[in-house]
Amino acid sequence: MDFSKLPNPVAWAIPAFVVLMLAELFVGRFLHSTRYEVKDTMASLMMGLGNIVIGLVAGLLIGAVTVALYQVRLFDLGLQWWVFVLIFFAEDFCYYWMHRLSHERRWLWASHIVHHSSQHYNLSTALRQTWTSLLSGGWLLWLPLALLGFHPLLIAFQQGVSLVYQFWIHTEAIDRLGPLEWVFNTPSHHRVHHATNPRYLDKNYAGILIIWDRMFGTFEEEDPEEPPEYGIISPLATFNPFKIATHEWVSILKDIRQPLSFKERLMYMFGPPGWSHDGSRQTVEDMQREHREKQAASSFSPP
Repeated sequence: MDFSKLPNPVAWAIPAFVVLMLAELFVGRFLHSTRYEVKDTMASLMMGLGNIVIGLVAGLLIGAVTVALYQVRLFDLGLQWWVFVLIFFAEDFCYYWMHRLSHERRWLWASHIVHHSSQHYNLSTALRQTWTSLLSGGWLLWLPLALLGFHPLLIAFQQGVSLVYQFWIHTEAIDRLGPLEWVFNTPSHHRVHHATNPRYLDKNYAGILIIWDRMFGTFEEEDPEEPPEYGIISPLATFNPFKIATHEWVSILKDIRQPLSFKERLMYMFGPPGWSHDGSRQTVEDMQREHREKQAASSFSPP
């Protein structure tokens, strides 16, 4: 088997995506286990379509850089069975850090916020993807794989596998999955990730494996007593795909046009989302600290 014969997992999975969304919609109508809103779903579909179209162009540049690095690779790994095992873990590790940085650094968040902008959580939300990934630079996190000797087509294949896997976890129709919750990313874990509840913010960055979150201290279990509230801290009052795709970039431009020092401008661009030079906004760390203080105060209040 040569690299050119590796299938495109996303292309093969598209019919399954459609069938599963229809099934979720049908089941949800009877069990009230999930909610769809026509305008919201159409916005997600438009974001997904735009991502595919723009991705074809961006992919050429990213592919060229990846191939260039592969030419100076440290090892010749080939296509032995154990290479598929290695790329499975290596790509998932890269995804974890890309995803984590996309929440912790505003420049990457400006692109990733698109995926979190829906106030609904269903399979169509999985299709709400960014149009500006090339600009944000998250793709740089996968380049070391080519330098190590993983073929660019093998990297792309595993990225596709990860993307397909992550589709089905965007649902409220599936409850907890027992022992699988310890190892794999599941609908329960990913519901936490999409929640705006203070205790759930910036948790569960997993792609396929939840083990990275458990290892690096970013895991949070879904609490049946605290259902997730979905969306972003400042909800968008629009279903316009162009505004959804660019609103955070516009906000960054507005911030850095203020009379600021060079360091302050850098912080507005690359600091944590919510950072402000005058302390008028809250970062996730601020919100979680305030939440903990409120919990501590309530636990000591007289009955």
